[in-house]
Amino acid sequence: MFTMLQKTRPTIRAYWTIKQAAEFIGVTTVTLRTWDKLGKLRAYRHPANRYRLYKRSELEAFMKRVKKRRVR
Repeated sequence: MFTMLQKTRPTIRAYWTIKQAAEFIGVTTVTLRTWDKLGKLRAYRHPANRYRLYKRSELEAFMKRVKKRRVR
């Protein structure tokens, strides 16, 4: 049986490392760090080591917005 915390707590699979996110979007890790500083694409921080993590669903939504702009 799951507790409420287990049901609402996101799994690590829902997040990608900065390298995985950069490969998915097609930019460098430096670009993602810059975008994070500028607020263009938010990075979350791993609680233990403070590494940047990106929500997969947010990356997919970001790519959809980019594709819509290119079509116009």
